Amino acid sequence: MFSSREDFALITGTSNTPLAEKIARYLGRSLTKTTIERFADGEIYAHIQENIRGVDVFIIQPTPASADALMEQLIMVDACRRASAQRITVVIPYMGYARQDRKDKPRVAITAKLVANLIVSSGADRVLAMDLHTPQLQGFFDIPVDHIYSAPVLLTHIKEQNLADIAVVAPDMGSVKMARSFAKRLNADLAIVDKRRPKPNVSEVMNLIGEVKGKNVVIFDDMIDTAGTIVNSAQLCLKLGALSVRAVATHGVLSGEAITRLDSSDIATVAITNTLDMAPKNLPEKFKILDVSPLLGEAIRRIHNSESVSSLFI
Repeated sequence: MFSSREDFALITGTSNTPLAEKIARYLGRSLTKTTIERFADGEIYAHIQENIRGVDVFIIQPTPASADALMEQLIMVDACRRASAQRITVVIPYMGYARQDRKDKPRVAITAKLVANLIVSSGADRVLAMDLHTPQLQGFFDIPVDHIYSAPVLLTHIKEQNLADIAVVAPDMGSVKMARSFAKRLNADLAIVDKRRPKPNVSEVMNLIGEVKGKNVVIFDDMIDTAGTIVNSAQLCLKLGALSVRAVATHGVLSGEAITRLDSSDIATVAITNTLDMAPKNLPEKFKILDVSPLLGEAIRRIHNSESVSSLFI
């Protein structure tokens, strides 16, 4: 499976160990033994327990809020750098703080750029990320970034439903480009929700651009946080004559009352991936968890062997 250059290591923090274990199984490797502990006051301690001198290291760690997961990641990168790793690639299945990617009002931080600076300053040589909130975030890093997409996994899931007359709906303007690509691959119509957001995590659906009457609607987004956008979009589609509504998203952040809100809605199924650890959420039957470990594992293999990553999606 690999070239003769097999000196690589897979390291994970505590943010999503199940995903890291699946990636390791795909690659036929074991995770490098690592100790992550906390002092009584919450301070994080990391110890890489195996020799990684001259090794190509991949640190697998999504960074959802709070900042503990990000801090773990930074500490592990620093530990690997001081252990003389040959190259350190930070694998970020889900990048937290990515929504704060521009100065949209006076006196606010561009936190996504701050996080990128922290990762670079910690000693990372490369980033492998999945479905960043906006593709432009790649430019925030002053190191190479491989940006991969969960679309192949999500598309396979939808195709397995054997739906007729599909309409793909982008729940906001930010998701239009990916939704258009999604619709093209499904040979489906595209509709766009015109939405106004008066404040963070509060959305108000205004109008629908496109036709969903008599269609089986698939709402596509990069993440589901409070689920207000998804549920409001679904209600609008059903009101306008959609036969059914399904939701697919890469990242299941599922904050606050999101799970209850989705479960009690008229959305038939909610498909999310395992970029975040869903085990603690105790999700209802309506939710489907899709595995992206083969995609991430294959990308890691190709990066290690200096092969094309973009060809994964051609």
